[in-house]
Amino acid sequence: MDIRVIKTEGDYQLALKRLEVIFHAPADSKEGDEAEILSILIEKYEDEHYPIAAPDPIEAIKFRMEQMGMDNQDLAEIIGYKSRVSEIFSRKRKLTLKMIRNLHEKLNIPYESLIADY
Repeated sequence: MDIRVIKTEGDYQLALKRLEVIFHAPADSKEGDEAEILSILIEKYEDEHYPIAAPDPIEAIKFRMEQMGMDNQDLAEIIGYKSRVSEIFSRKRKLTLKMIRNLHEKLNIPYESLIADY
């Protein structure tokens, strides 16, 4: 097991290739330990070099609706009128505090996603 800090793109690619080889190793084995450590190092490198921005509130709502098989009528029951859904999706109207609370409570969308600027 030759594990070292991932500092370059080359190191990153080597770590990914090695992890691919040992990924299914038993957890209580030497290779299983190596896979766990490599996963942590790879995640750290990716967080620093390939950050993923959080979706804006509208995209977060649409994504959650898709996951739950909801349509605009279902959302209207949570935030108010159907016309309000249309205004929010077209970005003509901002989410109110009451809407944010209802979306968080009923759709389990994190507050952080709902209060972001858009």
